[in-house]
Amino acid sequence: MTVLLVVQLVLVGLLAGEEFIVRWGVQPAVAALPDDAHLRTRIALVRSLKVVVPALMVPAVLASVAVVVVAGGAAGLGWRIAALGALVVFVLASFLGTVPINIGVNDWDPTDPPADWRRTVVRWERIDVLRSTAAGVAFVLFTVALVQLLR
Repeated sequence: MTVLLVVQLVLVGLLAGEEFIVRWGVQPAVAALPDDAHLRTRIALVRSLKVVVPALMVPAVLASVAVVVVAGGAAGLGWRIAALGALVVFVLASFLGTVPINIGVNDWDPTDPPADWRRTVVRWERIDVLRSTAAGVAFVLFTVALVQLLR
């Protein structure tokens, strides 16, 4: 069980870290670019992150469910359930919010973007604040749960 706990925490930590960097490091830098460069960079990010994020998200969610099941009612159960809830918020915000927007952005022509592209970016950013926060909260809560379990 120790290996599962470590692997799960590393996966959730990587997911939270990736989300933190994209939200608070990459996105502000992209927003500061001139429109043409902003559009090209955003499209390139969508194309690369649509591979990276699921590659982290799927194993992190599966390992998290496994940890909740395997650890059962052991110390830290409430923290694990709360953490899994935060991870569910992350997944739902992704699939119901940012993924549909990213699908559209993937097909944008940077030389002829949609007239409402800035409004679309603002909507994506608002949803992404929820996503990145949920991923970070999940990591913190799973860490607290692990500490409780190891006491």
